[in-house]
Amino acid sequence: MRVVLAEDLFLLRDGLVRLLEAHGFEIAAAVESGPELTRALAEQEPDVAVVDVRLPPTHTDEGLQCALQARRRRPGLPVLVLSQHVEQLYARELLTGGGTSRPGGAGSGAGGVGYLLKDRVFDAEQFVDAVRRVAAGGTVMDPQVIQQLLARQSGPDRPLTRLTPRELEVLELMAQGRTNAAIAARLVVTERAIAKHTANIFAKLGLEVSDDDNRRVLAVLAYLDHGR
Repeated sequence: MRVVLAEDLFLLRDGLVRLLEAHGFEIAAAVESGPELTRALAEQEPDVAVVDVRLPPTHTDEGLQCALQARRRRPGLPVLVLSQHVEQLYARELLTGGGTSRPGGAGSGAGGVGYLLKDRVFDAEQFVDAVRRVAAGGTVMDPQVIQQLLARQSGPDRPLTRLTPRELEVLELMAQGRTNAAIAARLVVTERAIAKHTANIFAKLGLEVSDDDNRRVLAVLAYLDHGR
């Protein structure tokens, strides 16, 4: 599996290269700036891109914008974005940009997206699993991002007040990109029970039920982030 990696800090970039290579990934390019990332994504056509949000020369959101532009040129390009802090704006841009789902819509459903805090990198198993899930077309969202999005919708007259405590648990796990089987195993219940909870969640949030795990996660998160 070929990876383009963009990270401006040399030690972290070198560590990520070594980590990914140790787990069987091929590093097609490891770059440190936005212009280099743009060229590498165009020339290498990787299976997945792992990108720091903030890259030179602007040190703002150049990494994210380069990745989104690449997804528009090549729909479905899997992108895992890394960030030092929780930035809901970045999460929203990733969810709604590059041909992914929008609130109430199916989107393209093509390719995976992920948003992780850099702290997760130090858990090698979790990080490598995230890269593989995104490359396979799944969705990976950092639990802290999800918690903030859920908190924004938990006040009076907000969408989440319609959900039961168990449905909220299922929603949070769903938003992390987990399948019904994985959620059932985590909560120690049957898949049939999770399917029922999932159907109730979509109905209460006014979303169409989808069997596409990537699309349903994007739809729910985009809905929660924008609100109604």
